[in-house]
Amino acid sequence: MQRPQTIQIFLPDGNPTSIKIADLTNRMMTAVLFPRNKLVEVGVRDEVKKYGVYFLFGYSDEKAKPICYIGETEDCYERIKTHNKNKDFWYHAIVITSKSNTFTKSHVKYLEYLCIKNANEISRFDTENLATPAKPYITESMEADLLDNYDTVKILLATLGYPIFEEIKKSLEKKKEILFCKGKDASAEGDMVDDGFVVFKGSVANREESNTAGTWSCGMRKKIS
Repeated sequence: MQRPQTIQIFLPDGNPTSIKIADLTNRMMTAVLFPRNKLVEVGVRDEVKKYGVYFLFGYSDEKAKPICYIGETEDCYERIKTHNKNKDFWYHAIVITSKSNTFTKSHVKYLEYLCIKNANEISRFDTENLATPAKPYITESMEADLLDNYDTVKILLATLGYPIFEEIKKSLEKKKEILFCKGKDASAEGDMVDDGFVVFKGSVANREESNTAGTWSCGMRKKIS
């Protein structure tokens, strides 16, 4: 069950569209978001030079969903500098590290596994990872702590504008308004959610475009086909 949370967001250069450093006040994790053009400037921050998990976010003209690449490393900044040379799609990066510098290779490898697995299952973003890594062996107590850490990662990413782990489910509330679309061969249901509109699984669209279809709808059909 969701509960009230307090999140601090610090703007090191005072620009709300530039580098953001976010943390939950009662958790020992920090998230650093930065646009790709601030890669040099963010390099002075100690927060991005630790063991951690990182996320690269972007878009593709060929895909309807936004794109994400998820990784882990002992020095997030150095790894992202490498990706800056060989990955073209991303515009923003988020680095998640420990405030107390307690993450080890085992911690971040498990978080990477969990993040890739859940991102693929929830499917709000297309992941650029070729495959979900094998679940690494860790102790039962460590796994319990990391599942709690994952919940923090989930909240921080959504707060910074990337709800990659937020599941969309059909509301069971009796008074909830469900929107319908019916046409010649189409039958669809959808609903407004906090960050936009969702079409429910099982909805059917017309296979052929009508003569009155607009430019936007034609372009979107090509993206998702």
